[in-house]
Amino acid sequence: MIHLDPLSPEWDCPLGSKDLEEEECPWGGGSGLPPPGCFPGSWRHDVGLDCKGSPEGAEAQAGTVYYYSLLQSCLQQAGLPETQDRSQVPRTGCPGAEVTLCILGSPSTFLSVLLEGGVQSPGNMLLCLSPAWLTKVPAPGQPGEAALLVSKAVSFHPGGLTFLDDFVPPRRATYFLAGLGLGSCWGREAAELARDLTCPTGASAELARLLEDRLLTRRLLAQQGGVVVPATLAFTYKPPVLLRGGDASQGLRLVELSGKEGQETLVKEEVGAFLLSEALGDALQVAVKLSGWRWRGRQALRLYPRAELGTVVDTVLALLEKLEEEESVLVEAVCPPARLPFPGSPPPGPELAVRICAVVCRTQGDRPLLSKVVCGVGRGDRPLRHQSSLPLTLEAALAAVLALETGLSAEQRGGRRARTDFLGVDFALTVAGGALTPVALELNGCLCLEACGALEGLWAAPRRGPAAEAAASAPLVETMLRRSARCLMEGRQLLLIGAGGVSKKFVWEAARDYGLKLHLVESDPNHFASQLVQTFIHFDVTEHRRDEENARLLAELVRARGLQLDGCFSYWDDCLVLTALLCQELGLPCNPPAAMRLAKQKSRTQLHLLRRHGPPWPAPSLHAVPCCPLESEADVERAIRQVPLPGVMKLEFGAGAVGVRLVEDAPQCHEHFSRIARDLQGEADHPGIGLGWGNAMLLMEFVEGTEHDVDLVLFGGRLLAAFVSDNGPTRLPGFTETAACMPTGLAPEQEAQLVQAAFRCCLGCGLLDGVFNVELKLTRAGPRLIEINPRMGGFYLRDWILELYGVDLFLAAAMVACGLRPALPTHPRARGHLVGVMCLVSQHLQALSSTASRETLQGLHDRGLLRFNQLEEALVPGEYEEPYCSVACAGPSPAEARLRLLGLCQGLGIDGPQYPVAHFLSHFK
Repeated sequence: MIHLDPLSPEWDCPLGSKDLEEEECPWGGGSGLPPPGCFPGSWRHDVGLDCKGSPEGAEAQAGTVYYYSLLQSCLQQAGLPETQDRSQVPRTGCPGAEVTLCILGSPSTFLSVLLEGGVQSPGNMLLCLSPAWLTKVPAPGQPGEAALLVSKAVSFHPGGLTFLDDFVPPRRATYFLAGLGLGSCWGREAAELARDLTCPTGASAELARLLEDRLLTRRLLAQQGGVVVPATLAFTYKPPVLLRGGDASQGLRLVELSGKEGQETLVKEEVGAFLLSEALGDALQVAVKLSGWRWRGRQALRLYPRAELGTVVDTVLALLEKLEEEESVLVEAVCPPARLPFPGSPPPGPELAVRICAVVCRTQGDRPLLSKVVCGVGRGDRPLRHQSSLPLTLEAALAAVLALETGLSAEQRGGRRARTDFLGVDFALTVAGGALTPVALELNGCLCLEACGALEGLWAAPRRGPAAEAAASAPLVETMLRRSARCLMEGRQLLLIGAGGVSKKFVWEAARDYGLKLHLVESDPNHFASQLVQTFIHFDVTEHRRDEENARLLAELVRARGLQLDGCFSYWDDCLVLTALLCQELGLPCNPPAAMRLAKQKSRTQLHLLRRHGPPWPAPSLHAVPCCPLESEADVERAIRQVPLPGVMKLEFGAGAVGVRLVEDAPQCHEHFSRIARDLQGEADHPGIGLGWGNAMLLMEFVEGTEHDVDLVLFGGRLLAAFVSDNGPTRLPGFTETAACMPTGLAPEQEAQLVQAAFRCCLGCGLLDGVFNVELKLTRAGPRLIEINPRMGGFYLRDWILELYGVDLFLAAAMVACGLRPALPTHPRARGHLVGVMCLVSQHLQALSSTASRETLQGLHDRGLLRFNQLEEALVPGEYEEPYCSVACAGPSPAEARLRLLGLCQGLGIDGPQYPVAHFLSHFK
C-alpha cells in the first residue's frame, strides 16, 4: 500500500510562488529535540548513560537520552531485544591490538551498518550516543594527529544483541564514522572529533561540505560520470577553486559574480535565456534556492511557473543579497514526474512521483560498488522526501562517481586518513523524449543509507529482524574492517623467512602499501628483494636437516641486530618448519614446530589423520587417504601390497605437483621411483620444491572425483574465513594444474563439506593459527584430502581472492604472525567470477614467445581484459616443469567468464589439439 499524506494548508496556495521546506531532519523539522515520550514502546530508563570523567550539560544529556530512546525504538520495531546495561562492570581488552569500529551518529541512520557490523565483527562495532563518550589524545611521533579513545559505547553482537558498555582502559578506535548530516545535535563536536585522526575515518566535515554542494557534485556527475542532472543556472559569488574554470557541462550554466549588487541586467539576461532554453525540456516549473553548506536545512524552496520571468528574476536578486563567498543561487528545472500506470482504470487523486535512491560503497582498490537501489513513491505535486516516501525494490544498473577526492590535500580532506567510504545518490524518475530517465539530484551521506535500511525490513517486519542478504551496509562494513586492519598493522616489524620467486613479487608492493616494516632472511645474496626491506640477512636456509641449529643461529643474529619484531612468518614451502622453530626461539606467535613438520611431510599427514577417529564427529580420519612412505626400492614393493592401485606417487616434501604421477601397476611404480631418485636428488636439481628435505617419496591411493582448493584463515583454532575454488581435469598421468574457477560452482552443501573437511584436517594436525591451503577431492563418498600446505595458497590464489572478495591473505597471514585476529568479514561475498588456465613452456613456448608474450599478456591485464599472474621467470622447457603463468577472465557468471577465456585462448594461441582448453574448462559448466 502506498501512503499518501493528506494535503496540509501550506500546500493549498494559489498558483505562483510556493515556499516549501526542502530539507529534511530526523524529527521532521525544528532545531530542538522532540518532546519526551515521542517513541512508543517500553524499555528501561535507569541505565548508565553518564560517562565517568566527562560530565555533560543538561542539553547534551537530553541529546544522549533522546538517541538512546531512539535506539531502543529502532530495535523494538526490528523485533530485536532491548539493550542490556552492563556498564557497572567495565570491559577490559587489548588496546591497540583489536579492531574497534566506532560510529557517532543517529541510531536510525546507521542501524543497518551497526547490525551488519555486529555479525561481521562481533563486539567490535560500537555506537557512541554522545561526543563525551570519546576522547582525542595526541599521537606520539605523529605531530598534528590524534588517536581516538572510546570510553563508553553500545556494542553490537550477532542476533541483534546490544550492550551498554564502559571500557577500562578505553578502546582505541581503528575506524571512525561520524554522522555529519542534518539533524545532528552535535555536528561541530563530531566534525572536530573526526579531524586529523591516526585511524581511518569514513567521513569528515571538509569532505561533506564538498560532496553535499549540489552545484559542485552535479558538475562532477555530469562531466565524469555521464549522469543526467537537472538543467541548472547558477549565480556564484566568488566560487570555490573546484568550480572555477573547467569544461562546460550539458545543462549546467555557471555565472561567476565578483559582486552582489548591480547585477540586475546580467541576471535578467541569463534567467531569460535559461527559461527559454531547450535544456529545460518538458519542465513546467523551475525552483529557486540558495546553495552552500551554510544553507543546508535552513532554506525554503521556491517554485515558479516557467513563464514567470519577472518573478524568478526578482527572487534571484533578493537571494543574491544573502550570499557569502563560495555560495550560489540556483535556478533549476523541476523534473516532471513520470506517470505510473495502474491496472484497470486510473484511480482518482494526485499524480505519483518516483525518487530513486542508490547507496555506493568504496571497496577494495578504491573501486565504487553499487550496493543497493531503492525508490520512494509519493505525491507528484510536492517535493519527495526520504521519510515521506515508501521504499520499494528497484532492479536497475546505475553508475556512481567516487573520484572527487582525487588530488585533494590532507587539509582539504580533513585529515590524512579521511575518505568518503559511502555515498547516497538521489535521482528523480522523469520522462525525457518519451523515455523514462533517472535525473541525478544530489549526493548525500546518510539519508539514502537510512532509506535502504528501511527497505531491508528493519522497521516493517518486527518478527523477521534485519534482512540477511544483500544488505546495503555490508560492503561498507567490509571496508571498515579492511581499513581497520591497515590501521592495526601500519609500522609493524615482521621477519620474513625466504623471499620466493617471481610469483611472490606482490609481497613487496603490498608491504609498502600497508606500511609494514619487513626484515628478510634469504639464501640468495643477490635477490632483488634485498633492496626492498628494512634489514637483509643473508643466511643459507636450504639445508633443512639443520633447521633446529639454524633457528638458534638466526635468533642470535636477530638479537645481535637489535630487531624489535612483532612477528615472523613465511609463505615459502621450504622455510615453514624453520620459521616455526625460529618463532619458538624468539617467543613470537606461531604454530608448534611439530604441527608444521606433520603438515609438511605428506605421508605423515595422512597416516596421522587416519588414526584420528574422534569424537567430535565427523572425525578427520574420514577424509584421509591410505598411503605408504617410500625411501627405497624395498619400500616400493611393500607399498604395492598395502595401497590399492592405481595410485599416485609423489615427493614427500614436494611442491607445485613436480614429480607427481599416476601409476597403474607395479612396473610403473618401480620405474617412476627410480627416475625421481636419479633426476631429483637435491636442491640444485630443481630449486624451490622441497628437495632440501631430501627426495623421499610416497605412494597413495588414487581417488576419483573433482579437485578443489580450500584457502582457510584460522585464529585461536577458530575458522574466520574460507575460500573454495574448483580445478579442471589434469593431463594424466601428470597432475600439473590446468584450469581453475572461483568461486566454486558446487552446491552450498558440497562447499560446506569441503570447508569443514579442510578445517578439521588442519585442527587434526595441530594447525590452529594461520593461513592455510588445503587440496581436496570431492568424491561420491565425500571430501578426501590430497595434502595440506601450511601457508598461504600459491599461484594465483591470493590475487583472485583479493580481486573477488576484497580479502588479502597476505595481510591476514601477517596479522596472525603478530598475534592479531585478522579483521575479516564473516561471510565475504564474491564480486563476480574468475575462470583461468595455466600456460606451460612445454606446450606453449611458441605462443609465449610471440602472440602470448609476457608483454602482450601484461598489456591485456593492464587494460582489464584478463588477469595475468606470472609464476616463473624463464621460458625454459623441462621434464619436471611448473606452470609458467596463469591467464584468467572475469565475468558476472562462470559461463560468461569461461566463454571469454576460451575465445581469448584461441586468439592468443594457448588453445590447441595438444592442450584443449575447452576440455580443461568443461568442469565449470
